[in-house]
Amino acid sequence: MSGTIVRPYGDTTGDGMVQVSFTLPVSHDKRAEGAAVQLANRMGIDPAMVVHAKPMGDGFTFFVVYGRVNHLVDLNAVQVVERDFALLSAKEVNTVIKQRLRRKLSVVGACIGTDAHTVGIDAILNVKGIAGEKGLEYYRELKVTNLGAQVSVPELVEAARAEKADAVLVSQVVTQRDAHLHNTREMSAAFREAMPAGRRPLLIVGGPRFDETMTDELGVDRIFGRGTTPGEVASYLVHALITQRKAMA
Repeated sequence: MSGTIVRPYGDTTGDGMVQVSFTLPVSHDKRAEGAAVQLANRMGIDPAMVVHAKPMGDGFTFFVVYGRVNHLVDLNAVQVVERDFALLSAKEVNTVIKQRLRRKLSVVGACIGTDAHTVGIDAILNVKGIAGEKGLEYYRELKVTNLGAQVSVPELVEAARAEKADAVLVSQVVTQRDAHLHNTREMSAAFREAMPAGRRPLLIVGGPRFDETMTDELGVDRIFGRGTTPGEVASYLVHALITQRKAMA
């Protein structure tokens, strides 16, 4: 097997063993476990073994299934969004903004729609930050407006206009029925309608269930996934709003 072709690893290298979890809308009994095995078989897991089954209320059962797949992965065919900008320290970010922009860089952040989970946007914006890294409010050359949770798209557009936002950061954690995708498309369409291209802020979305390759499809400038740090976002803002634009001028 070449270095670019890989197979899942479970007990021994290249054995193809995987573990998956899912919930079926059936009460827990032998028939339910048989249904779980059948589903796993149709997913390409064969043989499949139910290693955990637990009732999840009336008429639902949670399963963990372990088994072998024959699928191979070609690493050369994997498509990801590579970071195309340098990671800067807080001091470097402040220096670039002060010297090149010569004013504070305005950032407006929010959770839109019915999303009330502010942990993501707060981790990026609030001074306390995340994992020992301070949020964007810590950067003295950034003017940060955190609108919080359940902000409507019209409210976000109006706030961005009032704050003369250079960038709008939106966090979406709620993903039922692809709510994060619908909300993002609605937001990008609203900004395109409300502001001409040259005056539109940078649109950035983040959350654990976004596909970072969908920027064009969703009409945004950048998508950040799980594990994103405030420093990474700040560095991107400098890259996209100052360094890149200056190079293109």
